[in-house]
Amino acid sequence: MNSSPLARAVALAALGALTLPGLAQAEFIKDSKGTLELRNFYFNRDFRQDGAPQAKAEEWAQGFLLRLESGYTEGSIGVGVDALGLLGVKLDSSAGRSGTGLLKRDRETGEAQDEYGELGLTAKLRASKSTLKIGTLLPKLPVVQYNDARLLPQTFSGGHLNSMEIDGLTLDAGRLRQVNQRDSSDYEDMVITGGGQRGISFAGGTTADHFDFAGATYKWNDQLSTSYHFGKLDEFYKQHYLSLVHTWPIAEKQSLKSDIRWARSTDDGTSNVDNKAFNAMFTYSLGSHAFGLGFQDMSGDTGFAYINGTDPYLVNYIQIGDFANKDERSWQARYDYNFAALGIPGLTFMTRYVTGDDIDRGAGVSEGKEWERNTDIAYVFQEGPLKNLGLRWRNATYRSNFGNDLDENRLIVSYTVPLW
Repeated sequence: MNSSPLARAVALAALGALTLPGLAQAEFIKDSKGTLELRNFYFNRDFRQDGAPQAKAEEWAQGFLLRLESGYTEGSIGVGVDALGLLGVKLDSSAGRSGTGLLKRDRETGEAQDEYGELGLTAKLRASKSTLKIGTLLPKLPVVQYNDARLLPQTFSGGHLNSMEIDGLTLDAGRLRQVNQRDSSDYEDMVITGGGQRGISFAGGTTADHFDFAGATYKWNDQLSTSYHFGKLDEFYKQHYLSLVHTWPIAEKQSLKSDIRWARSTDDGTSNVDNKAFNAMFTYSLGSHAFGLGFQDMSGDTGFAYINGTDPYLVNYIQIGDFANKDERSWQARYDYNFAALGIPGLTFMTRYVTGDDIDRGAGVSEGKEWERNTDIAYVFQEGPLKNLGLRWRNATYRSNFGNDLDENRLIVSYTVPLW
């Protein structure tokens, strides 16, 4: 879509918040792009256990996600800048129903604020096939994955170097300094995920000064890729992560995908982290059908370690639970169907069930058990005036003998508008 001179000028004015050399060069402008995503989100979590602190968490909100990306200036080192504008607006909430993760809460009253937001800027440098980004980041690596499961995404501040100089080889390295959680507008120091039956402890009041990461992914061919990544959350843990993804084309419209992962986490500084995590997912695809089986095993003195608020890179991390407690073993059965085969492109269905047991709850306490069932139905309009409008319903039921019992529904309407 071509933009008007006015729209392009407004966008470049926003991108020009950082003074960069060569701003007027053609590639900086010609290769720029912008989108506005509208995300309407209704969230209802019903607490079913006896003595629950609240009956339910229920909120409705509207999100606006503006993404502006410049091209690069000419020369051996190209310079550019990206901007991310986030705004969340309360549509319905109350003090007794807040805490869904959709909206920012008042620290004194616990009530959801009427609105909250963030403006993030990212400077970027490109040389050959390598790119350095400094500023607001949305990392998506095995050792750190930003969360985007609510109204607005979680963001980080730091630097990230990505290099693809060698064919098939992708290298990543960087440092994150602070995090802005998905229901916040304030950057803060990072900490480790707690709760559940992880068995993780650390000195009170400890926060991380930074998170360092590095890794390599090699694509051997169209069917096989392997990777190694390292992450270190200062004062909390060090983690090594190996993964292998292989797709076997069995026959026409048939394939078997193997996704195998192994991680080793140890303490750093004040914590007692000690975990080995093996997890694997095997998916057989037959036309529009996909059948998956997953297994996840935790061993060591604690459960799995990851930055608070992020998505752990585990096959059994699903809508509510991560099944990553101390000594936990869990299994997953999953089924997907794409209705394009029935003449309804854009309509998809997914259901899965995960059960976990053998959780170490401490001396003299029975083993922990938990299970979760998810259903996800989504439709994206393919043409006409509503093209790209997405509708999604996510339903979950979770039960355990050591935590909250939950029934949950999420209704999401999203629409992305290309600005040019």
